[in-house]
Amino acid sequence: MDVQLDGKTLTIEQVASIAREGGKLSLTKEAREKVKAGEATVVKLVESGEAIYGVTTGIGEFARIRIDPEMGSELQKRIIYSHAAGCGDLFPPEVVKSAMVARANVMATGHTGTRESTVDFYIEMFNRGVVPVVNEKGSVGTSGDLSPLSQLAEVCLGEGEAFVDGVRMSGAEALKKVGLEPLVLSYKEGLGLINGSQMMTGEACLQLMDARRMIKSAIIAAAMTIDALKGVLKAYHPLLHAARPHPGQMTVAKYLNDIFADSEIMADKSGKVQDGYSMRCTPQVQGPTIDIWHFAKQWIERELNSAADNPLFFPEQNLHLAGGNFHGQGIGLAIDYLTIAVAELADLSERHTNRLLNPVLSGLPDFLVEGRGLNSGLMVAQYTAASLVSENKVFCHPGSCDSISVSADQEDHVSMGPISIRKFNEVLKNVAVVIGIEAMCAAQAFDFRKPQKPGRGCKAAYDLIRKHVERLEDDRVLYPDVIKCGELVWSGELVDVVEGEIGEIDISLNHK
Repeated sequence: MDVQLDGKTLTIEQVASIAREGGKLSLTKEAREKVKAGEATVVKLVESGEAIYGVTTGIGEFARIRIDPEMGSELQKRIIYSHAAGCGDLFPPEVVKSAMVARANVMATGHTGTRESTVDFYIEMFNRGVVPVVNEKGSVGTSGDLSPLSQLAEVCLGEGEAFVDGVRMSGAEALKKVGLEPLVLSYKEGLGLINGSQMMTGEACLQLMDARRMIKSAIIAAAMTIDALKGVLKAYHPLLHAARPHPGQMTVAKYLNDIFADSEIMADKSGKVQDGYSMRCTPQVQGPTIDIWHFAKQWIERELNSAADNPLFFPEQNLHLAGGNFHGQGIGLAIDYLTIAVAELADLSERHTNRLLNPVLSGLPDFLVEGRGLNSGLMVAQYTAASLVSENKVFCHPGSCDSISVSADQEDHVSMGPISIRKFNEVLKNVAVVIGIEAMCAAQAFDFRKPQKPGRGCKAAYDLIRKHVERLEDDRVLYPDVIKCGELVWSGELVDVVEGEIGEIDISLNHK
């Protein structure tokens, strides 16, 4: 997907697509004019002799010290050098690319004061496949993601390291390989490249897309469980949910009905009046996750299209304003909230797995296998789900509720949003496996319901699982099955086959 940047309409879908699947960036004509105007304003203000933070002064605690304008280029270069202080594992290439897209869009607002030639260089570096080497730890999320974005910026100078076609090399070699000359910085451009939240924002775009897939997968696995356990349909009646019209709740109820539609298993009435909470309250538990996903998406997309930098330049007013638009508090809070909401998908899923395996609750063989005692069946698959759910509870502690003062107390409140982002990655991976275990157990339960057939969407999911995981007749090593079912969830293959049968599971329903 090719994307035109205008500083105001970039979406999470565009960021994820170009970062993961490829494509080219460019500036719109309108954005180009805004960038030129911002550049001219910086020059005019510097020539007027004004004290401008990070342009004619030092930065952080050194903002009190004036810098000669003739030293402007050297100041900006040293800002990048001094702030590239990260550690830890490397960000995956898709995360680095998502951050580059996000930062380029900030520059496209025209408020950063970055030159047109510098924005073009940054975009061209992305388009020619230069992926800077960036360590994932070291940012406190205020003043933005200084350390990781500095590692991006130093490659622009022909320094640091980068990947080109998957090969790691020096920044100088990377630029030479793709035919680019190293950038020479002008006023404000060191800050213009690093002073914002785009490492968090870019990665959050990818996480939101992954979370959407987890939500859809959780609805599918829940439908399989409810179908296999002969759930009481009244709990999913649209009138019930319209009487409590939370958008996410109504959406889950609709798609549960679509997925287990035409079930012969559920048509065989069991005489139950109602099911346990984890079954009949599935829309009420999963639904809020959808609503919170939309809240986080709105926040991240607004951030994507914001001038997250400091200082900012306003050409029409011939004005520069220093403030705190780099602060990542909102991103950290939004992702912490979504982390809790997505973790609840796994919490509910594990309870579904328990109901499938417990013969008192299911009416099916113990742990979904014949020959009890000799066979343990799927017993310990639930242990794995329980372990991951418990681990998620630790990761759900909000990163954004912490702050440590830095820069001699000049920067005395920071967001710690990058920690929230890293924790969410682990939660997402755990949730995929827990949902995969539920779907695997539900498929085994369907085998015991034969010759009765599950609903249309459930049958599609069952067929996919049986394509990769054989029915459990006697005990065997389970981890390959657990891992494979988790992969079917993570890759989106489970969602794809069910949507191929029933149509799109549109979680924006009622949010449009």
